[in-house]
Amino acid sequence: MDSPNHPDFAEKPADNKEFKAILVVDDDKQLVQLLQWILADQNFLVDKAYDGNEALLKVKANEYDAIVCDMIMPCLTGDEFYHRAIEARPTIAQKFVFITAHAHDRKTYLFFAHNSVRFLEKPFSIQKLITAVNDVLAGVPPPEAMETIRVTSKKRI
Repeated sequence: MDSPNHPDFAEKPADNKEFKAILVVDDDKQLVQLLQWILADQNFLVDKAYDGNEALLKVKANEYDAIVCDMIMPCLTGDEFYHRAIEARPTIAQKFVFITAHAHDRKTYLFFAHNSVRFLEKPFSIQKLITAVNDVLAGVPPPEAMETIRVTSKKRI
């Protein structure tokens, strides 16, 4: 496990423009690695955590411009991590992009709707992930949860 004071960022590209730091949180190590490569390819500095407790330590120790977080994880679920993270750093409340295969679950849906947070339903495209992260960085408000679920459901039919 990486020290919370020493983020495990993907290699910083050689070009010297301003880079945004993103934390990817998921217990699926292969998915975290894949997301890390995808986001690093977009010139983001990417740190990773494999559960909510590890992520919380990193949020307390480091500044992130965006957080990509799974909902179902051991130790702390995504919603528990979210609430504890914003207690520690209230300014990060709108910096989250949740990823989940359970967007239609009542508890998950209510969490998204009540907290007005952005989410992607698994499986999602690389472009949707990049767009969601860029929207968070630009301060674009998330779409309403019910509309997002309705649009996602139509695409599957």
